[in-house]
Formats: sequence, C-alpha cells, structure tokens
Amino acid sequence: MLVAITVTLVSLALILGAVWGLSGKLTPRTEGFLVALSGGALIVSVTEELIRPAHANLSLPWLSLAIAAGAVAFTVADTALEKKMGDSKGGGLLLAITFDGVPENLALGVALIGADAKAVAALAGSIFLSNLPEAAGGANQMKKGGLSRRRVLLLWSGTALVLALCALIGNFALRDIGEVPLSAIRAFAAGAVTASLATEVFPQAYQHDHKETGFAVTLGLILAFVLSDLG
Repeated sequence: MLVAITVTLVSLALILGAVWGLSGKLTPRTEGFLVALSGGALIVSVTEELIRPAHANLSLPWLSLAIAAGAVAFTVADTALEKKMGDSKGGGLLLAITFDGVPENLALGVALIGADAKAVAALAGSIFLSNLPEAAGGANQMKKGGLSRRRVLLLWSGTALVLALCALIGNFALRDIGEVPLSAIRAFAAGAVTASLATEVFPQAYQHDHKETGFAVTLGLILAFVLSDLG
C-alpha cells in the first residue's frame, strides 16, 4: 500500500505540473522562478541521492566515468531532440526529468523495500518538489513552442507512467540486483542531470526571472535538503 501511494504521488506531480503549465496562469516570471526552484532541488538530488550513494560502492575513477557518460548521453539526446522539436525548450526539460526520473524512480522503488514511513515521505517529497515546477515550466514552454495542449499533456502523462513503472520495477525486480549496478545507474543519472541543469534549467530560469533566479535556486536547495535530511 505504501509503495502504491508513494509511486502515485511522485508521478502525479508531473501531470499536475503539466496541467498547471497549460492553464495559462503562469507568467514568464513565475515560470522562471518555478524552474529555478526545481533546479535547486535537483542539486540536492544529484549530490545526496545519486552521487553520494553511488560513491559508497564505486571507486572514484569508475564513478567519474559513469557521471561523464551520463553528461555525454544527455547532450547527444538533447541535441537530437532540439533538431526535431525546434525551439521548444520544454522538450529539453522533459528529457531532463526523464533522465533524472528513470534511475531515481528505480532507486525509489528499491528504497521502499523495508523503509519506514518517515524516510519514504522525505524521499517522495524531494522528488515531488523538483517534478512539479519543472513539469509546469516545461509544459508551458512546449505550448509556446507550438505543440497542442493535448499532445503536451499526453507527453507528460506518458512520462509519468514510465516513471511509475520504473519505481515498481525497482521495488519488485531489482531487489537482488546488487549495489554496484544500482550505483552505476545513479552515477549515470547524476551526469545527465548536471548537464541538463547547465544547458536547460538554469538558462531558461534566468531568461524569465533574471536576478531572482539565485534566490529561487537557493530556496529549492534548502527545501530539498531539509526533506532529504528528515529521511
């Protein structure tokens, strides 16, 4: 029951965020603030939930290689997506949250095995905090880029479904996979997310929110760190 509730909550954040972004009530300044907020939360996710646990099982050279591979993979995929979708920056955010979400939700599924309610709530809250504003900003950008509301909502709903399935796979199928493969997955994701922060998240946030971006990033970092520390 706890697994189902957690997976639903985390995935629902993407759908709710997309609906919010498509509602037309997001000003460019608010959108930039939300994207920056999610970027700050993702910094904590990268360091505390991906790199640090991965380093416990991977030597520094292998850890660095996996992180670099993730960054290269995101850059290649983002370039290909940009050529296909034109100037729709929301597509980059969708790709970013997918690269982050797949291994993160696999790890979430594994973390739910035998975890207490407090730890699960903290982890789910941290993921929710980054997913909601990022989906809102991404969906809004995709709408401005010319995609129909229906297609945008389908894209984000499909992503939510994929990430929910990843969490269930992590919980039921990866119980005995071992810490080293999971650590490699986490490190790969860390590289992809770091690249996305530099090329998609922070530039878009600053474009819309300018000087308040720094405050929003810091606020997102603090909130995510508090949730992580509670767990």
